[in-house]
Amino acid sequence: MKRTLFAISIILILMSCNNQPKPAEEPDTTTNRTWWKEAVIYQIYPRSFKDTNGDGVGDLKGIIEKLDYIQSLGVNMVWLNPIYGSPNDDNGYDISDYRAIMEEFGTMEDFDAMLKGMHDRGIKFVMDVVVNHSSDEHEWFKQSRSSRDNPYRDYYHWWPAERGKPNYRWSYFDEKGEAWMYDSTTNAYYLHYFSRKQPDLNWENPKVRQEVYDIMKFWAEKGVDGFRLDAFQFVSKDTTFPKLPEGYEKEVIKYYGMGPNLHDYLKEMNREVLSQYNVFAVSEGAGSTFEDAHNLVDAGRNELQMAYHFEGVDLCNSLEGYELADFKEVHSRWDSAFAQEGWLSIFLANHDVARLVSRYGNDKPQFRAPSSKMLNTFILSMRGTPYCYYGDELGMTNIGFDSIEQYRDIAAINGYKKTVNSGGDVEHFLKTLKFLSRDNGRTPMQWDGSENAGFTTGTPWLPVNPNYTTINVKAQEGDPNSCLSYFRKMVKLRKDNPVLVYGDYELVRPEHEQVYAYTRTLGDVKMLVLLNFSDEAAGIELPEGTATDEVLINNYDAVETAGLAVNLKPYQAVVYALK
Repeated sequence: MKRTLFAISIILILMSCNNQPKPAEEPDTTTNRTWWKEAVIYQIYPRSFKDTNGDGVGDLKGIIEKLDYIQSLGVNMVWLNPIYGSPNDDNGYDISDYRAIMEEFGTMEDFDAMLKGMHDRGIKFVMDVVVNHSSDEHEWFKQSRSSRDNPYRDYYHWWPAERGKPNYRWSYFDEKGEAWMYDSTTNAYYLHYFSRKQPDLNWENPKVRQEVYDIMKFWAEKGVDGFRLDAFQFVSKDTTFPKLPEGYEKEVIKYYGMGPNLHDYLKEMNREVLSQYNVFAVSEGAGSTFEDAHNLVDAGRNELQMAYHFEGVDLCNSLEGYELADFKEVHSRWDSAFAQEGWLSIFLANHDVARLVSRYGNDKPQFRAPSSKMLNTFILSMRGTPYCYYGDELGMTNIGFDSIEQYRDIAAINGYKKTVNSGGDVEHFLKTLKFLSRDNGRTPMQWDGSENAGFTTGTPWLPVNPNYTTINVKAQEGDPNSCLSYFRKMVKLRKDNPVLVYGDYELVRPEHEQVYAYTRTLGDVKMLVLLNFSDEAAGIELPEGTATDEVLINNYDAVETAGLAVNLKPYQAVVYALK
């Protein structure tokens, strides 16, 4: 299941960069301007960013060491995957101590220094809050499983075995696909929607909710600026656990997510925490309908602020890839649904999916850079708050493992076991895993061409992609035509032009099979975005009356035009100011 992002804020960072595009003039006022709408978020997978002590695992001191680099990108918010105390069954998403820092990552003093360093640079910080479940090594669960009359028993979902086996519930990470785990200590089953070592917390218990709010207050008082609520659409459950209907697996979220009391819990969280601090919160997932999404984020509901849907990243969840027509339809439909009220997240990559350029672009050497730039142009020119995943500013690619022994992700390992145990097609599973595995997006950051890409002096917890000798920060820093330089320019273009944040979105030539074209309009300011999503040249005829002005950004040296005809090179991205 996808886990991803976020809480947001904006402090505009002034940065210099050669050949920056000239900002278009903008109106002084826009409708409902809000700092978290204007943020550009940079997601860091802390295990893979920078290791300073040689143990092969990224740490907080490594992030501190690279704060100037993060600032140079122009981003103004950082979201970290979990850094709490954890036995690491699911790389930190199994938390054993919500008020401690994982030893591999450092100390609370390191955290405080990192947070101060970000704030000193005008960068806000988002904490990942994982409270649909805890680790089975959390003290709450140790107490809960010890006896049926323990005060912590109802902190989790238990089903007494004498009532018979509970109705089937599917688990995302269990090697048998079973979400109920028998525990002989008290002759009962406990529920785990994810790994067996991630028992689900019982949000129907008000004591659990208060524990969570107290944890959030602890971090808010330390100065964090927001919270990303992991797997939160699952917290409310029908505790009678009725039998699932046939075909439920085609609409898992419909039956697993948006439970009966979810909105009550979010309103309570808003009263207890979010309204009491200058923080922002967003839940992973947006339910199964637009109504679900709006009910989570519309301003008058006093719940969350931003919808984070998975339809965009779900388009490319097979070896067959995706169709541009479907890509346009999904993003246009969501934009339309939130044009008047609510707010969207815009992203194509995170820690739960493979690399951006390998999935949606083309990672062949001749196309990797232009397609990476083109995809980042899309993310940073759409309405909504953009989320940029570490390494995508460089055009990092899939590593593509060949054997199950190379993987570290529990979803891959247990998925393999499940395939073997059920007599599935192992060869097809491994082929699919090679392309889509989450480990593709978790390989170490490629800093330079030295051993292990400058990530660690030890043995990296996950292998470094062999292409690090050519794809790395040091190699791209001095190259004005690099992916990194282009990313910085595109971030600046967005921050300098509110039309790219708040402007109306309208498709141009929606039927075009290669080019995704759209306009952004805010008052008298209008921009045209042209994106060639193919590995071949593509011509597009602009609508009659279109008057292009200057080229604001272009991932090639030039763009070929003849009247209203624009001829785009493979994966070319151009943003025009319109007269």
